[in-house]
Amino acid sequence: MKALTKTELNLPGQVSVYHGKVRDVYNINDDLMVMVATDRISAFDVILPKGIPFKGQVLNQIAASFLDATADIVPNWKLATPDPMVTVGLKAEGFRVEMIIRGYLTGSAWRDYKNGCREICGVKLPEGMRENERFPEPIITPTTKADEGHDENISKEEIIAQGIVDKDDYETMEKYTRALFQRGTEIAAQKGLILVDTKYEFGKRDGKVILIDEIHTPDSSRYFYAEGYEEKFQAGEPQRQLSKEFVRQWLIEHNFMNQPGQVMPEITDEYAQSVADRYIELYEHIVGEKFAPAETEGDIEARIEKNVSEWLTSRNA
Repeated sequence: MKALTKTELNLPGQVSVYHGKVRDVYNINDDLMVMVATDRISAFDVILPKGIPFKGQVLNQIAASFLDATADIVPNWKLATPDPMVTVGLKAEGFRVEMIIRGYLTGSAWRDYKNGCREICGVKLPEGMRENERFPEPIITPTTKADEGHDENISKEEIIAQGIVDKDDYETMEKYTRALFQRGTEIAAQKGLILVDTKYEFGKRDGKVILIDEIHTPDSSRYFYAEGYEEKFQAGEPQRQLSKEFVRQWLIEHNFMNQPGQVMPEITDEYAQSVADRYIELYEHIVGEKFAPAETEGDIEARIEKNVSEWLTSRNA
């Protein structure tokens, strides 16, 4: 099965293109954004050397589903999904922070906590917590949004003091972040999952804060299975989870965390397929329907260009 790891589309009204770690984003007439979710996969701020079949479709369709399911509480950028791997939406001026919200102590926060850290982004953490323990209330731990290299933890107070985001806009993002996480938690619970932590990105268009990018996908979020959570937590056992964390753990087991001198392990076709299977599993759990893989026999890039160009042309007709 083929994976799409690169696009160079030629679209009507195209002004520029930005190739991110995972997405290729096309600027249309400085008014719309065409976001292609490729099959690239990144971890520890590096793109892995092999793509994951259907990963882009999974991410795009989960995000589109959640953008629709939260549009009543937070305005967002989405207009249409003209291709299984593409969302087209409104262009906004993105804020230079990512709003990370955590319901449980796990992942990088647990790694820091285990090493003695009791404060993240200005938020004090209780003593005596254990891995995968639920916080009394979800905590917001923003990061700066870096074009290259690592995003850096930063506090609300520093964001406002440095003028990265003004106080009113930040508090609007904070309010939206909590509301989105609450809705995502409720939807996950209906599917037998726990939304553990996630990140949101916001921008401003016509003076209004809107939600941009993807939400509640396995690249931006972590899910545990609700069944067995309590028993595993009490026994100190790893949780069954649906997220990209299993890729990070695999890399850690193969002595790679993108540190100097470390060598990326080989990504075999078999391992890439196993990752694809995990992504599809999450899709079917969180969306609640069977995954319908898009056609990959032909030229995937040509299919995307055709579908998006037709949508843009019809919109301008």
